[in-house]
Amino acid sequence: MTSPQLPISPNRIITPESPAFLSRRSVISSLGLATTAMFSGSLNASAAWLGSKNEDVPVVKLKTAGNTSKPSQKIGGFDETWVRLQGKNLNYYANYIHSLKLRNISAQQVIEAHVNKRGQVWNSLPPRQWWTRIGYTLRVVDRISSEMRVPVKEIVSAYRTPKYNALCRGAKSHSWHLANVAVDVRFATSARQVSSASRSLRDRGLFKGGVGSYSSFTHIDTRGTNVNW
Repeated sequence: MTSPQLPISPNRIITPESPAFLSRRSVISSLGLATTAMFSGSLNASAAWLGSKNEDVPVVKLKTAGNTSKPSQKIGGFDETWVRLQGKNLNYYANYIHSLKLRNISAQQVIEAHVNKRGQVWNSLPPRQWWTRIGYTLRVVDRISSEMRVPVKEIVSAYRTPKYNALCRGAKSHSWHLANVAVDVRFATSARQVSSASRSLRDRGLFKGGVGSYSSFTHIDTRGTNVNW
């Protein structure tokens, strides 16, 4: 599989949505308001990162053409305890993912990425006011899938609560998963090919963000600056 060579159409490029840029300080503030009730004391792992640096989390927008196929809209099979913790947000979140009209990613895949537990700590869906952030990143992943003509096999990880993130092996305390702008994703091809294609599309203007290459998955985020690892 080779990297796509077709030019990026201007009406499909991800660009900053003016004037909306969210500072990391405002991110941690809104995180505290949204999650304190469920995750008391969970901010310690990321407070230093989010509150001390004057860097931005961009809000970006991607224009897409109408989808040619529809992923399944059926969701279910999640752990009952996790479902109870999400309450009504689960159905609302599923409806939001459906509204993105993704060609290659289902709501089931996105939601499953959040149904994880470390010890006694459950991960959760992101705060509702942050949902659109992952929408931009999912559209990037969806476009990469279309360009490569390779299906998305699994969304391994998306949003992580600070408390859950602190228990994930190898996760950084300043992970972009905490800001709900990052996904770890597996495609039905090698991670190396996915990383190469993602960087090619990004460097030709599709989006601005990080691409991390791992042995079995690729990290993709829309942080607003280009970073490789």
